[in-house]
Formats: sequence, structure tokens, C-alpha cells
Amino acid sequence: MLRPAGLWHFCRRPRAARVPAENLGRREVTSGVSPRGGTSSRALNIFDRDLKRKQKNWAAQQPEPTKFDYLKEEVGSRIADRVYDIPRDFSLALDLGCGRGYIAQYLNKETIGKFFQADIAENALKNSLETEIPTVSVLVDEEFLPFRENTFDLVVSSLSLHWVNDLPRALEQIHYVLKPDGVFIGAMFGGDTLYELRCSLQLAEMEREGGFSPHISPFTAVNDLGHLLGRAGFNTLTVDTDEIQVNYPGMFELMEDLQGMGESNCSWNRKALLHRNTMLAAAAVYREMYRNEDGSVPATYQIYYMIGWKYHESQARPAKRGSATVSFGELGKLNIPEGEKSQ
Repeated sequence: MLRPAGLWHFCRRPRAARVPAENLGRREVTSGVSPRGGTSSRALNIFDRDLKRKQKNWAAQQPEPTKFDYLKEEVGSRIADRVYDIPRDFSLALDLGCGRGYIAQYLNKETIGKFFQADIAENALKNSLETEIPTVSVLVDEEFLPFRENTFDLVVSSLSLHWVNDLPRALEQIHYVLKPDGVFIGAMFGGDTLYELRCSLQLAEMEREGGFSPHISPFTAVNDLGHLLGRAGFNTLTVDTDEIQVNYPGMFELMEDLQGMGESNCSWNRKALLHRNTMLAAAAVYREMYRNEDGSVPATYQIYYMIGWKYHESQARPAKRGSATVSFGELGKLNIPEGEKSQ
């Protein structure tokens, strides 16, 4: 997978919700953004959410935002594939942290009746991609959902929840707004994302400055994700991981693309400035350690995909403990012809 400069393109295959039904066919922007600096009282305050809003707004109003959409469009298409794998229609759906609508463009109105697209960045909502589905744009912080209980048949989220300070609470709110037998399908960056960039910056900073600061935001471990979903109330869970590798001309092109995606670091403990010599050293380390045969350098994006359902009595449930009539030891004999059993 190759990036610009002749090397790229991704080849693939509680009031804001009260929008009158007659307005669902056209785009509107309502607001459910939390107060500036607001966080849950129990949350770790890791990310500067106001800075993240500014980063995403800046990225969305660039002259060529589609130049940096390749990764989010790819993951959005994979989320859409998972929606199509479920043999049902969804009358009302929510895309949480939708950005410019990277999932909706791959879905159709036969599958989704109406789509609420919610994001923290108003510029992303104003410059959203075309879709045939009737949509409503909602300006909302993923940490503070304004929707009523049992509202949506489907909630999707692509590459947004890794910036949330209180992920357990965010998952609980998603569960809250889902209808019984509703499904949540999400994707977020995993812990091995950009490990090449992280290692190169750390080695260069230690060599030039005698220590290092975190330049890549912390990510959730896959081992914790299933537990968090279960604690939020979801059942019939599916969690899987995937890796997407994109090749870039160099480290600086990678960092330019991250900024264009709105994915720059917004941790409170980030270092405000990296010296020029340290950056040049990091680029040299990156190329020396990871370069491909054609001279490009790879960047790895680890993606966690998750699916969870809200309980409904019609869902399949495990049999009562001790109700089995056949032991595991006898399973291998069940389809053996009678003549062979006696031997």
C-alpha cells in the first residue's frame, strides 16, 4: 500500500436526537457537544478533547481533504461489510465519530432507513461525503451522547473511540441508546499502531536529548476490549484484529498524512516541540531500521474490530448447565457406522 508522491493510493474493493421526522431526509446540524474541558468525574483525563476538535476541524477544511482519507475510507468499507453480513435492515442507525461519513458512503438505503452522523468537529459534518441514505448531522462529543434510551437499531463507529477519555462510559452510552436486539459494530486503533514511528522517535530523542517523551497516543489493549464490552452490557461479542500497512516516501510524509487525517497526538502529556536535529535523526533511524527495497518506509496500523449485541429475549442463549445428553468424549463416535463401532 503506497502513499502520495507517485507511490500511493489505497486499492480496495439529550436533545439533539429530537429531530422532527419530516426533517430526516435532509442534512442538519444540531449540537450535543459537552462543555469545554468537560469529562466524566470518574474518567482519566488523558486527551485534550478541545484540541482534538480543533485538529479534526482543521483537517476537514483543507483544500484537498480526500488526499488523506484513504485509511479511514478503507476501514469504513470494512465496517460496512460487517453491516451487510447481518441479514436484516436497520430503520434508524447512528455513526458515532463519523468524520466526513466514511461508513455511510458504502451503505445503501435498502439496508439503512435513516442515518444519524455524529461527530465532535462541525467542519467534518459540513463537508461530509455523499450518500444515498437520508441523514441528520449531529454535533456531539462521543463522551456525552444526547440520545434517548432504546433509540437506534444499529450503532457504528470507525477510528474515533481511541480518542475518548472514558471508554467504558462511552460503551455504556452506546449500549444505552441501542434498542433491544440492536447491534454495535466498531473499529479503533490497536496498540501496535505506528510502532515504527514510535520506536524511531524514542531512539532519536534518547540519542540527541538524553531521554524521550510520548509522541504516539496510548491505545487500548485487545485483551481489555472484550471485558469492556461485556461490562457495558453487550453480549454475543466478537473482537478481532487486523493490520493495514501503508508505504510512504519517508517519515515526514507519514506525519503530514497523520495531521491531514486529524490524527495528531492530543495527549495532555505530549511534548510541545521536537528539535529539528531530533526529527532529522528520527527520520534517518526510521529509514535505516524499516525501509523497503524500493526505498519507501512502512507504517503499520493495527485495527481492532468489535461487534456486540444488546440483549433481547429472542436471542439464542446457552443451554442450562448440566443439560447435555452427550459427553465430549463421545462426540467423535456419533457419526461412525455401526459396523465400525464394534471393531
